[in-house]
Amino acid sequence: MQVNPFSHIKMRRPRQGNSALNVILLLYLVGFYAPSLVSSISVSTPAELHASKGDTVTLSCTFTSTSRPTSKMTVDWSYRPQSGGPPLTFFHFSSRAFLPPDGQFAGRIRWEGTPARGQASISLINATLNDNGTYTCSVRNPPDVHGSPTSYTVLTVTPKAASIHFSDVAVLLAFVLLPSTIVTLILIARILCPKKKHNQSKAYRSPIEVTEGEENGVHPPPKEKKASCCDLYMMDSEDEEGYYELKKRPPTDEGYAESQC
Repeated sequence: MQVNPFSHIKMRRPRQGNSALNVILLLYLVGFYAPSLVSSISVSTPAELHASKGDTVTLSCTFTSTSRPTSKMTVDWSYRPQSGGPPLTFFHFSSRAFLPPDGQFAGRIRWEGTPARGQASISLINATLNDNGTYTCSVRNPPDVHGSPTSYTVLTVTPKAASIHFSDVAVLLAFVLLPSTIVTLILIARILCPKKKHNQSKAYRSPIEVTEGEENGVHPPPKEKKASCCDLYMMDSEDEEGYYELKKRPPTDEGYAESQC
């Protein structure tokens, strides 16, 4: 008769409560250590930017990362024209800024970023109409390899509207107001002190024409000249007294003898 040597060993079934607890602990450990194993980065830029020709435009770019920026962090800016075509990388940052040495953006790019504060912005100096297009900001910060490492901005540059400077307004006012002021003063002076007008409508007298009174060798007295308002205004006090005394005297006709009946 054959005897089983393992007959005295009893097999134990695992309890369901213990297995469920182990699964929960495993899921907890995976959830706790997963972010440190797989990090993510997020980059954001304004959707649209508008500028006038000749302006300095700030192409803003910010990022958030679960890891602190290190010397391995890189920033790239690329440009795609409004007419289309492949994107062109014109700026690179890795520990220091590498500006474009030639091409469309040569001498017109300035680094404005601060990686420690999550800033990766640049400035475009003296914007032109040819700069219209889409600009892409890409940030890499290993070990952050997931998330949204790129963002896009559409730049629209328009011609600068014509503006009138203060100097132009001053010159315009000088040319308009100065002549009109002079003309106004001249008109006021003419109204207050009108000039004496010579009567050109006097009849022409012939040298042989003789009037009544001249026949007898007697000439009529000259007509008294009336003073104008301007003459009275300019007259001295002594002249004014003499003028009024002359007016009070009765008219006399020289050369005429008083007729006696």
